[in-house]
Amino acid sequence: QVQLVESGGGLVQAGGSLRLSCAASGRTVTMGWFRQSPGKEREFVASIRWSAGSTSYADSVKGRFTISRDNGGVYLQMNSLKPEDTAVYYCAASNSIVVVTTIPGYDYWGQGTQVTVSS
Repeated sequence: QVQLVESGGGLVQAGGSLRLSCAASGRTVTMGWFRQSPGKEREFVASIRWSAGSTSYADSVKGRFTISRDNGGVYLQMNSLKPEDTAVYYCAASNSIVVVTTIPGYDYWGQGTQVTVSS
């Protein structure tokens, strides 16, 4: 079992920045960030492979969000935030050896952290 704990959420004005962190109790192949807004399905945001550091992003966040990792965990730097980025953000871990951007591809999930962007 891998425990994931997110932190760094909060309230920010449109155009602002936030940095989310995810501490993992163990190592898997890929780490990802997902988000879920009220009334919407959970959606993929970004992923990174632990070993190679290769990344993948949803089109809606490309150029604004950056996923990274180090020995302390995985991070999501969010810049130029928009009200539509408001959601609960979840950290997830996958043992899959292929790139995964879907919920079933992830084996472990954190509890989520709220991000609210005001207009």
